[in-house]
Amino acid sequence: MNDTLAAKVRNVIAGHFGIDANRLTEEARFSDLGADWLDRLELMIVIEDQLPDVAIVEVVADQIDTIGDLMRAIESSDHNREAGAREEI
Repeated sequence: MNDTLAAKVRNVIAGHFGIDANRLTEEARFSDLGADWLDRLELMIVIEDQLPDVAIVEVVADQIDTIGDLMRAIESSDHNREAGAREEI
C-alpha cells in the first residue's frame, strides 16, 4: 500500500474513533480503541465511502483485529482489483 493511501486510511480511522492518528500503530487492536464488531463494520463502510478506490471483502472484514490487519486487507483488495483489470485488457 502506498504511504498516501495508508495515511488517508489512518486519518479516517482516527476521525471515526476521535483519536490521534499517531496512536494508530500496526499492532493497535480495534478492541483497545473500544470498538466492537459493529464499530468495525461501520468503520469499513466509512472507509469505503470516503475512499472510493478501497473495497474490503466482507469475509475478510470479520478477520480484522488490528490496524495492520486492515491495512493488509486493503492492500490485498487493491492487488486483486489490479490483477482483475489486467486480465480484462
